[in-house]
Amino acid sequence: MIEFTLSKQLSRAVKTLYNNDIASNSFQIQKTRPEFEGDFTVVIFPLLRISKKSPENTGKEIGEYLINNMKEISGYNTVKGFLNLTISDSYWELFFQKTYNDTNFGKTPLDEKSAPVVIEYSSPNTNKPLHLGHIRNNLLGWSVANILKANGKKVIKVNLVNDRGIHICKSMLAWQKWGKGITPEKAGVKGDKLVGDFYVAFDKAYKEQIAELIADGLDKKTAEQEAPLIDEARQMLKKWEEGDPEVRALWEKMNSWVYSGFDITYHRMGVSFDKIYYESETYLLGKEIVKSGLEKGVFFKKEDGSVWCDLSDEGLDEKLLLRADGTSVYMTQDLGTAKLRADEYHPGELIYVVGNEQNYHFDVLKRILKKLSFSWSEKIYHLSYGMVELPQGKMKSREGTVVDADDLMEEMTQTARKTSEELGKFNDFTQEESSALYNMVGLGALKYFILKVDPKKTMMFNPQESIDFNGNTGPFIQYTHARIYSVLRKAAEQNISYLNVKFANFSFEKKEKSLLMLLHDFPQVVKNAGKDMSPAQIANFSFDLAKEFNQFYHELSMLKEPDQNKKVFRLALAAFTANTLKTAMGLLGISLPERM
Repeated sequence: MIEFTLSKQLSRAVKTLYNNDIASNSFQIQKTRPEFEGDFTVVIFPLLRISKKSPENTGKEIGEYLINNMKEISGYNTVKGFLNLTISDSYWELFFQKTYNDTNFGKTPLDEKSAPVVIEYSSPNTNKPLHLGHIRNNLLGWSVANILKANGKKVIKVNLVNDRGIHICKSMLAWQKWGKGITPEKAGVKGDKLVGDFYVAFDKAYKEQIAELIADGLDKKTAEQEAPLIDEARQMLKKWEEGDPEVRALWEKMNSWVYSGFDITYHRMGVSFDKIYYESETYLLGKEIVKSGLEKGVFFKKEDGSVWCDLSDEGLDEKLLLRADGTSVYMTQDLGTAKLRADEYHPGELIYVVGNEQNYHFDVLKRILKKLSFSWSEKIYHLSYGMVELPQGKMKSREGTVVDADDLMEEMTQTARKTSEELGKFNDFTQEESSALYNMVGLGALKYFILKVDPKKTMMFNPQESIDFNGNTGPFIQYTHARIYSVLRKAAEQNISYLNVKFANFSFEKKEKSLLMLLHDFPQVVKNAGKDMSPAQIANFSFDLAKEFNQFYHELSMLKEPDQNKKVFRLALAAFTANTLKTAMGLLGISLPERM
């Protein structure tokens, strides 16, 4: 785009004028502030040591060089140490003509020769339903996958279901003890919610046993280890790994309940996967890797039979890989899953979308794989994100204080309904149209509120704030898109076509050009978002574009503009904006309505 061309010409200008080589990416180029004339501003101060002239003279010399060597530059002015450049109308005309009807604007064609990117997200446990934290994980993973695809990458979206382990056995044991044969059908609830209730029931009973043992004189740590319930859960896990038929049958039954519940949640959330892995199918490969590493002397065994990796020479500690009873831990299955994916896809990158509380885990995973001489270990990238918090504090699954994903999505839909009815926005809609729109607005508000925050930051979720039709929210952008379509429908009713724009004797109004300049940024925004794996950049661009369009809408007439060329151009510019908003928000998994 123009900034790239400008950077190269600036480098040539410095070489020609001052006989000095400066890399084209070294120049500071930014959009000119509204109070000054120009489109782009070059910061001149760093060049003064080379030019050995005043800021004004240096700016003037470089400005003159650009005028003479770049047809895209039509004027310049210097303000102290800043060179303000005006881009010619002909450049913007050409940009518009080339792109306003391009349905792939902003996207890079697929590079068929590139190694695929494997991105793992969701990774739920089959002992509880998905909650608000999972929503951020799923939305981030799905959106980053979309953004990488828009950058021409082959992307494979995978999910690793943690379907075995001590936490799963806790739910199973609780159902055995207190379930009385209950099923999701009998209870009238989703399977994942029923299983999650038993996980909470286990924890409650377990804490009661711990309290009794402490009252009998045991210290807390010993009580936690010797409570009868946790011992039973450990025995159940051992039986599971030994293939006990009764335990396996119960495990398959309860997991099937959970999967049915997950499918409903994923569908409503709008996320999907190309492949689902199960820990129960990968942990054995992990155990084989650990066994091989033990034989090669990479790992060591302690007296109790447990297997460890010593990372103390790398500034870390010892990491458990197999328990004394031979059962595996999370790291065991992660070793197996990583190798499985590396062998299956030969990826250029293995991305794990996992919360920042697991930073240490993934650091250790890479180090262990490197010790095992797997060259692809360097391709592992942990997309670490901050937790989602609520005004009342952090969520705790075992205490049943999480915000359920299904309940939250339904609450968002109802909040959209209530807000819209108070504003009288959808009064002319049928009941079916209203319901579909409330769901679109509610989920759009939820997704946007979560994705507009930089992934690395911890965020506070506020449902009421997210549904505002006037702030930096999904509904504001959705309403802007619907506003554009309302104008375009009226144009169609008046038989006004905007498909053939003519720029004869044409000069851009300030708001026309500022909207064009923002649209011009979109391909670079997509590239930067892909590089940084940050949907927040797409979200905030979408808000800026919607805000800019609304200023354009209020300042300039479209349908009542007497100049036919200007009328057609403004309608086409509005359509171009709508299409770009649809593409950008689509990368976030957010649908935009044509009527609101």
